[in-house]
Amino acid sequence: MPIPDFQSIMLPLLEVISDGKEYTIAGSRDVLAGRFHLTDEEVNQKLPSGVANTFYNRLAWAKIYLERSGLLLKVRRGVFKISEQGKTVLLSPPKKINIAYLEQFEAFKGFRDKASDEPDANLKLSESQEPKATPEEALDLAYKNLRDDLASQLLNQIKGSHPSFFEKLVVDLMLKMGYGGPGDNAGTVTSYGGDNGIDGIINEDMLGLDVIYLQAKRWGNTVGRPEIQKFVGALVGKRARKGVFLTTSSFSSEAIEYAASIDAKIVLIDGIKLSQLLIDFDVGVSSSQTYTIKRIDHDYFEGE
Repeated sequence: MPIPDFQSIMLPLLEVISDGKEYTIAGSRDVLAGRFHLTDEEVNQKLPSGVANTFYNRLAWAKIYLERSGLLLKVRRGVFKISEQGKTVLLSPPKKINIAYLEQFEAFKGFRDKASDEPDANLKLSESQEPKATPEEALDLAYKNLRDDLASQLLNQIKGSHPSFFEKLVVDLMLKMGYGGPGDNAGTVTSYGGDNGIDGIINEDMLGLDVIYLQAKRWGNTVGRPEIQKFVGALVGKRARKGVFLTTSSFSSEAIEYAASIDAKIVLIDGIKLSQLLIDFDVGVSSSQTYTIKRIDHDYFEGE
């Protein structure tokens, strides 16, 4: 089953800690994962940014909302237990504890009325409009959408450029990724139109003893096995065993299978992967805005 949203976790979390014992997020995670029948893969799933754990993040926000409503108490840093009000709720539990349900508690209404507390704190939402994503998830999704849009723009820009520029771009990308040895000849573009199947050369050392050959196809159609075979033939002519084939389109399944079956090491990079690498290594893009997410430094307040 899919990972439940943070509102769907609130009632089960309150039930898990109903024994009055002290709990931590980590200590309650496995119990709740079992209750929701989550697989190991789902429990370990990351947010789109790849930084935070999705289930842990949603569980943490469920705990925050229950705490702000007075249904659970913070015992000390990272440790909490059910409150008397929380026990009262469980005497006649609702079908679901969500934001609309929590609005009945004065402590939670005060928390929601402070616009500075949460991005949506000043909004009075109906149950059907309630947010399903945590603040981190909302930011992650917005970031992913911006990144995907930029990747699409990048590919369109590349497809509209001259093939020789694309060859220069892939050499620049390889160098920014850390391939190529020292010196001015670490990466070169071959003569356009006379490359014999090789568009770029990356010298891994100053003497050129270890070389990576590049093939760049600014195509709209799928790259098939014959094109990979031609590239392998060009590598054989250079007595080389390492090559990278980059395209603005995609590779057929036959091309992928062939590249994986031969002795030479051939890496295939399609348009989607290419655009992501360009963004990751700042080739053809520049930073527009930077946001820093800050949290309380609990260590600072330990000696309070």
